[in-house]
Amino acid sequence: MEVVKTKRVRQQNGNFKKNRQKRLSNDERNVEYNHRLQFYHTPPIENITLHEFEEMAVTRLKVLKQVENIGIKFVKGREEYRNVMEKELRKLMPIAIPKNHKVDDEYEERRRDHISHFILRLAYCRSEDLRRWFIAQELDLFRFRFLQENKTSITQFLRDNNLHYTPISMEEKTNLGDKFVKASYALTQATIEHIDFYKVPFTEALDLVKGRKVYIAKGYAYVPHNDLVSIVMSAFRAHLSHALALERCHPWKRITVSCPCSQHQQAVPLGEDYSNKNTKTGSIALEDIDNLAKTSYPLCMRQLHSALREDHHLKHGGRQQYGLFIKGLGLTMEQALKFWRMEFSKKMDGDKFEKQYAYNIRHNFGKEGKRVNYTPIAA
Repeated sequence: MEVVKTKRVRQQNGNFKKNRQKRLSNDERNVEYNHRLQFYHTPPIENITLHEFEEMAVTRLKVLKQVENIGIKFVKGREEYRNVMEKELRKLMPIAIPKNHKVDDEYEERRRDHISHFILRLAYCRSEDLRRWFIAQELDLFRFRFLQENKTSITQFLRDNNLHYTPISMEEKTNLGDKFVKASYALTQATIEHIDFYKVPFTEALDLVKGRKVYIAKGYAYVPHNDLVSIVMSAFRAHLSHALALERCHPWKRITVSCPCSQHQQAVPLGEDYSNKNTKTGSIALEDIDNLAKTSYPLCMRQLHSALREDHHLKHGGRQQYGLFIKGLGLTMEQALKFWRMEFSKKMDGDKFEKQYAYNIRHNFGKEGKRVNYTPIAA
């Protein structure tokens, strides 16, 4: 992909898009992006303007930050999580929510999905921490999108990506229904009627076999639709991990100078970098935190602070991220322990806090375990 910025080339790009619209009117309009879901195997090769490049990068980054924040605040898979994800993605990434699209609109949305993924892949291939963050958010986004698709769409996606997982017929499901129930503690006859099942080589479903979630016969595991996503995600994770290895990014070097996300890795996150190891602790007071949250926090930390004040609890990922953040602001270990204890004590007694949570706080300050003095994560 080449990023261009002269007026002449922008005009050429306009003609290129007009030609694209013409192509959409024939039977081959979906050859390039023939499904809403993608494994992102092939990098884009078209020319785009610098403005379009920047806009796609920023929008995709906003999507991934929302995916991260929603995953921290809500339990993944629960109805509240799904509702909030749908609301945000409907605004930022309409292609993630299946609906009746106009042909031209859906093609353009698929194109943006494809190109924006590769732009951020460029920006996030620079270090192990960045790669890990990018993969985690892309996987959560993929899981949500996969579970929105119907049986016909999933079958096409599996076929397009050479994933040989075959949906079983209604007749076969009826014949094997009793065996499915006996093989899995999570299934009943009533639920089986409304679930699609897929035949998967059992060697690709070992976690499900280990957890006694599937019926096995003749070398195949019969996997319910909701569990199939974990198998597909394993393939997606392996592909992304391989593609994000630093040497895989070398072909992109020719556009690095034009990419606002790739000038230096810490410019990518939306917010300031609080990972300075020379932060002086003890420079703020606990009573100042609420005011700081309103006036000075980046959006993601403001959301975590609000969730903590509202629920008097955060999940492990949220505690880790926010705990290191307020450490970076200047809280001492004693202040941090007092801060978390005061908030959590509204839902539990002091003994439970000391047993389950105090250790991790001391660990983040290098006073437990390997005694590593952890630095804050970029917001």
